[in-house]
Amino acid sequence: MMKSRSALLRNAPVQRPYKDTKPLTIEEVDLDPPGRDEVLIKIAAAGVCHSDLSGINGDRPRPTPVALGHEASGTVAALGPGVDDLEIGDHVVMSFLPVCGHCAPCSEGRGQLCEPGHAAGMKGTLLSGERRIRCEGVEINHHSGVSAFGQYSVISRRSVVKITKDVDLVEAALFGCAVMTGVGTVINTCRVKMGESVAVIGLGGVGLSAVLGAAAAGASRIVAIDLNPGKFETAKAVGATDTLLANDPDIVAKVKAITGGGVDHAVEMAGAPAAFDLAFQITRRGGTTATAGLANANSRFQLPPVALVGEERTIKGSYMGSCVPSRDIPRFIELWRQGRLPVEKLMSSKGPLEGINEAFDRLERGEVVRHLIVM
Repeated sequence: MMKSRSALLRNAPVQRPYKDTKPLTIEEVDLDPPGRDEVLIKIAAAGVCHSDLSGINGDRPRPTPVALGHEASGTVAALGPGVDDLEIGDHVVMSFLPVCGHCAPCSEGRGQLCEPGHAAGMKGTLLSGERRIRCEGVEINHHSGVSAFGQYSVISRRSVVKITKDVDLVEAALFGCAVMTGVGTVINTCRVKMGESVAVIGLGGVGLSAVLGAAAAGASRIVAIDLNPGKFETAKAVGATDTLLANDPDIVAKVKAITGGGVDHAVEMAGAPAAFDLAFQITRRGGTTATAGLANANSRFQLPPVALVGEERTIKGSYMGSCVPSRDIPRFIELWRQGRLPVEKLMSSKGPLEGINEAFDRLERGEVVRHLIVM
């Protein structure tokens, strides 16, 4: 057993401003040694993401107490029994869903739908079903099998992707969620072809990663849409050809005018029914509307079924960018190294673990794309 400092969420939902209510407390925890097929990771950096925020504000309830943080990078500090394909000191990026490799979805090459992985995440355990974090003798739940807001974390080998040591570990953290989900939604889920048009609604870290993916795929028009015009400069820097305010009363007409009748692919990343409705409205006949935005579980949207038939529309959900982490994270890193995915432009700021509550305030206000907690 070893000591570590971690950010714990004791109860949720918690009201803003977080700098005052302090939903996350930095506490000393005890970490059990890694069990079979598990590893101990020294965390290098972890991104402050809306998926963590949704646990704090109650949009996506998590079992508490929980050690938050799911988008991260680090180095291997210890190996559990049975781990023979990693070495101490290896650089890794974490995936927020462990992939068992044996269930029906995994056997079909759709590890993002891994059934044991999802079940473990909902229960707050590792893939093994165990919890390896304790505080004053009380078991602490794991968040997405990663729990990266801390100095160290015990993680399933199935949640870890090895990367080369010449990749900057701080920037590498972004590939564990924002880039994997955003780029993957465009490349894997929508399968955007060169010359097609794409709209992205919601320009957080995942949405802007989708813009990056659309540019890398060779999309001819990339329409970036958000309620916050402060996001537009970054959107253009990562490949958007056009920017529009989501609350513009003429937005549907403007998108159709820009694209000649609507986009081939509309990607909703805001996690709101109104955003999905807009995405559907601006998709052309025969086009695809995809969503990777995780709305509140009680949210609903309505669609006219006749449009699905008469216009041969396709609606797709995308979880984890339909990625196979061990395949796609190294591929996306290679595209970044070639200059085709300028992921570094998504980094707004960096700071220590002690500033994590203020970082979530800034995220909620839309002031940052990605703030990285650097250990």
